Amino acid sequence: MRKRSILIVDDEDNVLHTLRMVFENEGYEVATASSCHRALEILDDGRSFDAVLTDLNMETEDIGLEVARAAGKRKPKPAVVICTGFATMENSRESLDLAVDYMAHKPVELSALISALNRLISRHRDLRGRR
Repeated sequence: MRKRSILIVDDEDNVLHTLRMVFENEGYEVATASSCHRALEILDDGRSFDAVLTDLNMETEDIGLEVARAAGKRKPKPAVVICTGFATMENSRESLDLAVDYMAHKPVELSALISALNRLISRHRDLRGRR
């Protein structure tokens, strides 16, 4: 079975570095982007990811929804997770409309995040296998 892959998007370098180390330690192939613009470039370059983990508020408020929207259009669709400390009814509703798989609230418990991502990736792989 191929290695699980993840794109992590966050504008805080220390968060990006920590999440990279955590997921590499979990056996993931990790790509990172420090802005929405860079994440969209990576998603457009044709690489396939099992999961996309994005911060919600980076360059502007709720910009992570643009990353989620772009990831949701990929074939096959990766598991999409948004991390935020600023959930509102509006951005939560839009996340549901975009079929975001999981919304993690900061401060994020890393073991819970890893467990959720592993389950989501397994579910996505199972669904692809049935098609």
